Amino acid sequence: MNNIKYAPIGVFDSGVGGLTVAREIMRQIPDERIVYFGDTARVPYGSKSKSTIIHFSRQIVHFLRTKNVKAVVVACNTASALALETLRPELDIPVIGVVKPGAKVAAEATKNGKIGVIATESTIESQLYTQVIHSHNPKAQVFGKACPLFCPLVEEGWLKDPVTVEVANRYLEPLLETGIDTLVMGCTHYPLLRSTLREIMGESVNLVNPAYETARELKDLLDEQGLSNDGKLEPEGSMHQFYVSDAANKFKQFANTILPFGVDSTQLIHIEEY
Repeated sequence: MNNIKYAPIGVFDSGVGGLTVAREIMRQIPDERIVYFGDTARVPYGSKSKSTIIHFSRQIVHFLRTKNVKAVVVACNTASALALETLRPELDIPVIGVVKPGAKVAAEATKNGKIGVIATESTIESQLYTQVIHSHNPKAQVFGKACPLFCPLVEEGWLKDPVTVEVANRYLEPLLETGIDTLVMGCTHYPLLRSTLREIMGESVNLVNPAYETARELKDLLDEQGLSNDGKLEPEGSMHQFYVSDAANKFKQFANTILPFGVDSTQLIHIEEY
């Protein structure tokens, strides 16, 4: 393909959570094609070390480059927090993560200066959300809470199960007591639990979905760099492609419940080879 603007966008996550980012890209920039990779064999990322996450992320980016992507979206908060700054200088195409867009919006949205961040253990320990929020709003108080059980519950499809509601209540109770008025869903799996989170936190707490903000930032980035697809060239083959490192059928079924169109096929690849 000669014209890079017709090339697809690479999107990757530890599993199904990044589909919330893919969904927002499809909604907000419908002419863009996506090559999605979910690392379903090695999910969750949130309890793994920084060096492991960087290693995994490099392998995935190598794979996405074989698909001639024009940009990469790290649709995983853990990888955004731990690997993005290492990856960026290694790539000659734009790469964005999900932490900074969400943190910026939270810093601007809060009225009382109290912001909660729920995320994986690695993301919370990295303190990246706190740093970025403070860069936009130095006086903000940031309360982080690791919610490690949310990812496996979402991957299992237990979005409204009583077990999930009970777990969410236990995680969120300490945050409710702090008086936060803004809560960042700091893992791409968490927007799939939005209705449960909304019920527990109440209408007065602003829920920030970094997936939505990331798609907006991507659109601006593509426009700025002259990389936006104008929709004039029909894509060869299917509009979007989906790849996973394990459990392709389970992934496909899940994707079909949250994406705005049907996913016909999901291909299994051996990510360790990249």
